[in-house]
Amino acid sequence: MRDRSKTAFGLILATVALDIAGLGLVMPIIPRLLREVGHTGDLGWRFGAFLGLYALMQFLCAPVLGAISDKVGRRPVLLVSLAGAAIDYVFMALAPSLAWLFVGRAIAGITGANLAVAQAYIADITPEEQRARRYGLFSAMFGIGFILGPVLGGFLGAAWVRAPFLAAAALNGVNFLMALFILPESHKGSARGKFWTFDRKAFNPFSSLRWAAAFPALLPLLIAFAILNVVGEVGGTIWVVYGEDKFAWDPWTVGFSLAGFGVFQALTQGFVAGPLAERFGERRALTFGILCDAFAYVAIALATKGWMAFLLLPMFCLGGVGQPVIQSLLSRQVGEDQQGRLQGVLASLASLASIVGPVVIAQVYFASRGWFPGLVWAAGAVLGLMCLPIFLSRREETLAQQD
Repeated sequence: MRDRSKTAFGLILATVALDIAGLGLVMPIIPRLLREVGHTGDLGWRFGAFLGLYALMQFLCAPVLGAISDKVGRRPVLLVSLAGAAIDYVFMALAPSLAWLFVGRAIAGITGANLAVAQAYIADITPEEQRARRYGLFSAMFGIGFILGPVLGGFLGAAWVRAPFLAAAALNGVNFLMALFILPESHKGSARGKFWTFDRKAFNPFSSLRWAAAFPALLPLLIAFAILNVVGEVGGTIWVVYGEDKFAWDPWTVGFSLAGFGVFQALTQGFVAGPLAERFGERRALTFGILCDAFAYVAIALATKGWMAFLLLPMFCLGGVGQPVIQSLLSRQVGEDQQGRLQGVLASLASLASIVGPVVIAQVYFASRGWFPGLVWAAGAVLGLMCLPIFLSRREETLAQQD
């Protein structure tokens, strides 16, 4: 039984890595494609809207897919979403206008919400004491996917701007075949797992948030989870412009820094997050992650040379160990038949942070870069440290026992 669980876990990790690689494939060519299709040299609002639309659709749809998977099982939802993603990437490769590209991007956000189902799958097949380790490996797949995807996407995009979409479609096709022929079901669903028996509130992302907030043990953890996701958006939003403004980085240096981050991210999530939580406990692991993040944020805010930012990459990635740990802690607060809905709520909160966070962070950065460009980094450190009382004021075993 244990061997079957390990095999299923390996397959779901491979599915996530291919999924993220497919998403990363198209990232390098999006600005050029938007200019080409939109017939304009100035991206204006188009670039931000195109990126934000993906996060918006994930916010709306992740709880829905999670709730559906609780009823009918994880495997059918994964199969439909992977097949839909493969078809959608072909659609975007052939899209003749900007409007059709936006339609395709919206569909990609819907199918991309299947990551919540993959996280619920992991909760199904993993004992509670091992979830932090496995969620860390899950997060490591993001680093691996974003190392491979953008590199291949940039190479293919140089030959033809639409080629990365076709490659992404092929990757999702491989994903679909793996799930169809190899991936077993991890959750049989409820006895009344019929479509018409769904609670309609599960299809409303705000109702799902209210459902999760009704659990006394969940609410403070959800607040901390949301804050930490907003803090995590600081680097994703301003890393490139901050490097260009403060350190005069060229595109090659920016790309090298991002690849370095991906490498350290994969290593720390895969080999540090889980063992750290198992050895020292989830509360201490979370505290360690938050303190590492705060140190890295303050240090880069005060850095004067570009090489200092490279030295801080391991510290940034050590700061990320708290993410899988808090996810493991949250998964212990609800029953096995509610894991899909909970993971959908978490994916929805992360997507909401990806919608709101970059807008606020960019506004603060551009308003303050003339007199202190590191302000937004320092503010992120303060926000992260504000989460510490949530974990320091209670014992881990109490959290696990709360209803």
